[in-house]
Amino acid sequence: PDQLELRRIAHQVREVMAANPHIVDPHLEWDERAPVLHLAMDVERLRLLGLTPQDVAQQLQFHLEGTRIAQVRQDIRTVDVIARGASGGARLNAESLSMLEILTPDGRKLPASQLGRLEVRFEEPVIKRYNREPELLVQADVQGAQPNDVTAAVWASLAGVRSQLPPGYSIMISGAVEQSGKADASIQALQPLMVACMLIFIMLQMRSFTGTFVVLATAPLGLVGAVIALLLFDQPFGFVALLGLTGLAGILMRNTLILTQQVADNFEAGMGPFDGVVEAAVQRARPVVLTAIAAAFAFIPLTLDTFWGPLAYVLIGGVAVGTAITLLFVPALYALLFRLGADAQAGGPA
Repeated sequence: PDQLELRRIAHQVREVMAANPHIVDPHLEWDERAPVLHLAMDVERLRLLGLTPQDVAQQLQFHLEGTRIAQVRQDIRTVDVIARGASGGARLNAESLSMLEILTPDGRKLPASQLGRLEVRFEEPVIKRYNREPELLVQADVQGAQPNDVTAAVWASLAGVRSQLPPGYSIMISGAVEQSGKADASIQALQPLMVACMLIFIMLQMRSFTGTFVVLATAPLGLVGAVIALLLFDQPFGFVALLGLTGLAGILMRNTLILTQQVADNFEAGMGPFDGVVEAAVQRARPVVLTAIAAAFAFIPLTLDTFWGPLAYVLIGGVAVGTAITLLFVPALYALLFRLGADAQAGGPA
């Protein structure tokens, strides 16, 4: 792709982004084109002097940057020995560069100006590539809205620009939104394996499909508290918050496993079905609630972190509200599924 055409398209994208009220400081990553001094060599004259463009380039490099002539050992490192002309390292103007001496094969020294023409050209100071193609990023900050929402709005506004792109050019979403999408995709790729392993372990513990359903049914209960916490504190629902929801589901299912195990212990102790379920909720309420409170307080310092803040709010709100709902939901669901009532006789569910 032509760099000038790429810059023209980037300026159009920047204008569209600047029109969005939530976009702050849209700018191009390449900055402005910088002046560069070029020596346009006279190939015919070089041939008459017995020189090649490579010979001239090597001698200019010797004068300006230096040439490696040897290497020496310094402790465990190898250090290059650089030979450089007397003017090397100094800031030279066009006139000084034109007077740099070039040595010919017959021993004569000629100024560089006699071997070609010095030209000032404007070039890109930095050219970054993506998939080996030139890439020009248009960057900006987001203020007063979620990045995903702003990105969607800008992408819709760019429909006209995208429809008029020349062949070989494209506009893609990059930056934080792209990285968040990649992170979400990496989690989704492992989710089937994670769910399968989780089901296996829960079924080994519960040894019944109904009991497994009771445990799994509590997994989404923490979403109520998580959403409330995110809305109250104006936190984004992104990759980090998604991680928090995954951990939150595990915490609530663990509490349910503890509660159902207490129900089974009560049945073995001779309690009736209804009394066994109710008593299990009462017996496990204190340790479960205290554990939830301790976990919520433990995550409070993490709320001050910009990156991990959403995860902390998800866990604090989800654990607090989800635990309270679990203590009420599990006994009710357990009694409903196993058809337990206050007049049920002694003996556990089949």
